[in-house]
This record gives sequence, C-alpha cells and structure tokens, in this order.
Amino acid sequence: MPIRIRQHVNPLARKFQQPITIPNWQEVLENPQQDIHLDIGCARGGFLLEMAQQHPEINFLGIEIRQPLVSAANQLKNELGIANLHYLFGNMNSSAEVLLKSFPGNALKTISVQFPDPWFKKRHNKRRVVQNELVRVLVNYLGEGGRVFLQSDIEEVAKEMRDRFTADSRLILQHTTTWLDANPFSVATERELYVLEQNLPVYRVMFYKSST
Repeated sequence: MPIRIRQHVNPLARKFQQPITIPNWQEVLENPQQDIHLDIGCARGGFLLEMAQQHPEINFLGIEIRQPLVSAANQLKNELGIANLHYLFGNMNSSAEVLLKSFPGNALKTISVQFPDPWFKKRHNKRRVVQNELVRVLVNYLGEGGRVFLQSDIEEVAKEMRDRFTADSRLILQHTTTWLDANPFSVATERELYVLEQNLPVYRVMFYKSST
C-alpha cells in the first residue's frame, strides 16, 4: 500500500523546530566545491533531478519538510547514480544559518522558491516559508552575483515573496517588467506544468546579488 503523504505540514509545530542534520558533504556530493543551487520546498524533487543531470558542473540541494518525500527522492537519485544532487529533510526557517554556514566558501549561487504552500488564512500567514529573517540569512550567504528565483500561481504570495526580497538593498531585480514572462530554467516543476496546462498565470521574479 502506498505511503500517504500529507500535502500540508505546519512548519511551526515543535517537531519541525529542530535544526537540519548536516551531512558530510564529501559523502553525499562528488565535488562539494562546485557552485550550489538551493531549492527550498522541493517536494518530490523532480525539478532538481532533471536540473542535476543537465548541469553536472553545479551541485543541487533540495530542502523539504515532508520526510517521506526526501527519503524517496534520495533513493531515486542514488539508484540513478547522480553525484551532484542531495535532498535534506527539515524546516528552512529553523535551520538556515546552521545549513548555509556548512557550505564550502561562497558556493551558494542560486536560490529558488517555487510554488510554496500559500497558507491562505491570515492567521496562518506566519507559516509561509519566505519570512524576513530567512531572507536576511539567505542573502548573507548568497555569493556575489548569485541569483534568487521566486514563482507562484498565487499573486498575493508572489507579491509577498517579491517584496520581502526587494527590501534587501543587496538584491537587484534582473528584469524591468513586473513579472518574468517565462521560467529562465530549462526545467519546470510539476506544479508549474499543471498551472500552465490550465492556462493560468504564473508570477515569477529573478534577483541577483550586487557587488556593493
């Protein structure tokens, strides 16, 4: 019988406040010194699985709060022998500093947050993944010239994410339009494909970190 996986997990629950267990990067990545693309809320990991195979020169790391998805994703990437990809179970809002300071040098070059849980009820907004403190820590560790890619099919959520990253003066929008017309990556997430098939809009932005 297939394992039932909850679609929504309360990130504020006590069990999700423990820091992410940091792996030995030498054991899970063939070349830990390569640039890192961090995908926050990677779900089943299909986006990273394809990206890692297309770009062996980059390390891809996915963070997901639902442990069964992480276990299944790591099992699949191991079966395929993909050496530049790893998935971690944990809550990024309680683990960002611990995780990012474990990265070698200024390896963090790309951050993506794609179709995060919208938590529509106002009293639940604090459960959304993109919070001000997380933004501060992420930008602190993002390498010079590094990129931040955000997208959602919920305009309110996309605006909130955009505004919280815009508030950091170290980041500059990479486009002059309000939203990007297309995904700049060659791979789309399952959610993105579903939304586009329904002819619904996707709200996207891309930032880069300035040198000043």
